[in-house]
Amino acid sequence: MDDDRMLLEGLASWLTRAPHLRLLDCAVTVDELLAGPGRHADVVLLDLLLRDGSAPEANVTRLRLAGPRVLMISTQGEPAAMVATVEAGAAGYLTKDHALDRLVAAIDEVAAGRPVHSPELAFALANDERPVRPKLSPRELQVLRDYASGLTLKAAARRAGISPQTAKWYLDQVKAKYQQAGRPTFTKLDLAARAREDTLLTGLTPPD
Repeated sequence: MDDDRMLLEGLASWLTRAPHLRLLDCAVTVDELLAGPGRHADVVLLDLLLRDGSAPEANVTRLRLAGPRVLMISTQGEPAAMVATVEAGAAGYLTKDHALDRLVAAIDEVAAGRPVHSPELAFALANDERPVRPKLSPRELQVLRDYASGLTLKAAARRAGISPQTAKWYLDQVKAKYQQAGRPTFTKLDLAARAREDTLLTGLTPPD
């Protein structure tokens, strides 16, 4: 969903090269999307800033309440706004300069209920300076989100492309940072609780 008609038409044409995806609708506002077939979509691609001036996190909230999962796409973004959309339920954020195969892979991940990790979102989350929220590195965030969402340590390590021992080291670092922030974190349940409190799992579907 975007308010640039030229971009919308180009994206619609672009996605025809991914035959397993079906484009239901293109819209320039959330109201327009929810009034049409787009409300039945599994995944909505949502621009961070729409011309109607609507707040990005409010747009995400409305879409999630209606059912579709949300993947944010934008040319750029204020880190605070990016974090706000994730907290509202967006499953990830990509800039518009990514190649088609990366976008398609991201859509597939979101449709399956998994988060989309990107350098832009990792930077925004890692630099979130709200009180008592520890600063985590991009890899620490990735391993924490996957592990706390229900994946085993081995599965979380495999998704991150690292060994289980390295994944455990990252989780130990996360625990230490939360404890230094005055938030006791010792077990997997504690990690999941901290991740929920900081809305790091918003928009995710726990693995079977």
